[in-house]
Amino acid sequence: MIEFISSPYFVAGLFFVIAFVYSSVGMGGGSSYTALMAILGFNTLAIPMISLSLNLVATTAGAYNFIRYKYARLKLILPFLVTSIPMAYVGGALHLPKELFYWLLLVSLILVALRIYFWRNTSLELNLSVRGKLVVSFISGGVLGLIAGIVGIGGGVYLVPLILILGLGTAKEAAACGVIFVWMNSLSGLVSRLQYNAIDFSDYIPLIGAVFIGAALGSYTGAVKYPAKFMEKVLGVIILTAIAFLVRKVILF
Repeated sequence: MIEFISSPYFVAGLFFVIAFVYSSVGMGGGSSYTALMAILGFNTLAIPMISLSLNLVATTAGAYNFIRYKYARLKLILPFLVTSIPMAYVGGALHLPKELFYWLLLVSLILVALRIYFWRNTSLELNLSVRGKLVVSFISGGVLGLIAGIVGIGGGVYLVPLILILGLGTAKEAAACGVIFVWMNSLSGLVSRLQYNAIDFSDYIPLIGAVFIGAALGSYTGAVKYPAKFMEKVLGVIILTAIAFLVRKVILF
């Protein structure tokens, strides 16, 4: 059973499912890629690089579908990118101890789960001025960019509802911006990390292929077919499962 679970084909299948679900709501899947690799015992120095790479693959396919259906708006995403890109680069240069990395990942996943299950009323719009919205965009972009570089989580799971609460765009436009945001931060964080570490990406071709196909199908589904709320419920189950396994790993560490 253990050999089956650790099989590269089984792991690739899990990554396909993760990429499909995340991409359908405008996210890369970095939180679950990172958690799954941590649970399976991947090297903690390699995990962020692999996760950021998979984020790039997933959001490339996703961005194409959302842009093709004209949901992407540069004016909407640009304020977030101004601070997130340099902070993702800074985060990528940081090397955390293994224990701290696991705890930061666990906290990030718990926040994702809380966002999905308790931050539901994204139809509420905050009455902020144009300057106020820019300030929030700059601050949140910087924080999410830093997390992206350190852990390998793109931040789309937080950005998408934030755009809706600020009243900056529709659900589809928010999802499109989430894809672009994750892509840019993942690229920045990965470039930073590759300056200090190197891995053989050929070892992860099955994962890369599975993520690309899953993201292409998932983003098409999200852009054209199923509503975001339905796909987020599926996403929540994946996150809670990852938390349960990661808690066990942290406690027994």
